[in-house]
Amino acid sequence: MRSKLELVADGFSFPTAIAIDHEGTAYVAESGLQFDGAAPGGHIWRVGRSSELLKEGLRAPVTGLVFYEGGLYLSEGGNPGRITRLGLDGSSSTIIDGLPGAGNYHTNTVAIATDGWLYFGQGALTNTGVVGLDALELAWLRHVPDGYDTPGFDVVLAGERFETADPRRGGDARAITGAFAPFGSWRAQGQRVRKSLPCTASVMRLRPDGTQLELVAWGLRNAFGLGFLPDGRLLAIDQGADDRGSRPVGDAPDLVFEVKSGAWYGWPDFIGGIPITDERFTPVRGQRPTFLLTNHGELPPPERALARLPSHTAAAKFDVGPDGTIYLALFGDERPLTAPPGEQVGRGVARLHPSDWSVTPFLSSPLLRPIDVKYSRTDGALYILDFGHFEMNAAGFSASARTGKLWRLRL
Repeated sequence: MRSKLELVADGFSFPTAIAIDHEGTAYVAESGLQFDGAAPGGHIWRVGRSSELLKEGLRAPVTGLVFYEGGLYLSEGGNPGRITRLGLDGSSSTIIDGLPGAGNYHTNTVAIATDGWLYFGQGALTNTGVVGLDALELAWLRHVPDGYDTPGFDVVLAGERFETADPRRGGDARAITGAFAPFGSWRAQGQRVRKSLPCTASVMRLRPDGTQLELVAWGLRNAFGLGFLPDGRLLAIDQGADDRGSRPVGDAPDLVFEVKSGAWYGWPDFIGGIPITDERFTPVRGQRPTFLLTNHGELPPPERALARLPSHTAAAKFDVGPDGTIYLALFGDERPLTAPPGEQVGRGVARLHPSDWSVTPFLSSPLLRPIDVKYSRTDGALYILDFGHFEMNAAGFSASARTGKLWRLRL
């Protein structure tokens, strides 16, 4: 199989998304993350014999890129989040702005239905509903000190409080933070938090002109990968909770869901239909989590997953091959930030079989951090986008700019 793998282009700095137009031309989005001296702001490249810069200065991180009816729809996950339509001549227009941004997760990739509606995932700002010191480690708390998650349904709080050091005041100062509240704030037991739109941890949709924003479903922690199957079903890859922060969770899998209108997918209190209080989710870095919400009975029953992937696999994006097989890009773990040190997982491409929703390995070496896959009907090949060298260690990040690559695999 490796003999069929061809390098199409390289030298990208932390790319996150690929799109292919009706003529088979590939476009690559660079995230704009400034590791290892990479240029600030997201970039869009048209890939050819020599790559051509189509757009720069986008809000980082750029998380998604989709071709539709002569243009590219790109997701900018900065503060605030934004979805933009980019013409192939470099012209651009804003579809929607003011989305939640600059948290743990962001405004994610767009999936476009046959009727033209634009669906997109909006990640949670926090790991599991509480702003903890992990938000400081991920560098967003300094920039958005009042940020917190906003629910898509009305929720009633259990009044759980979480105590941490308070870096704002230094010394021995302590802070108490609660669910759906800024760092250092909490809401009392029984308080009802009203739904809002836009909201975090959700899938939403809108018209191509930016009107009629609607909630589709709530409770998906981070629907980073989103797309329609040939039969019209909408799938989401929901990246599982981590063993970090004020409300850590142990051994939470990545999940594949069918997205259904009006459904609740369990976040922040259930994982694939299983209560977060279950002993299997006991973390190493803290106590077993308790419920944040008391009105589960008012909410739709939490949805169960079609498929589960190993904890910290970091399944990213997917596409459907010619025989209906779903190809998944598995970015891989980010230990020790997301969990205690342990075995590396992910860092490859897997196949998901819709007949029974089983998952099988497909390709690993020479991939470093695959993050997107696209099947091109023009040449019958699977394109694989590799984020490049990016690892964690006790001191922080080890990342290398210009190591991102675009590969082509003949199926």
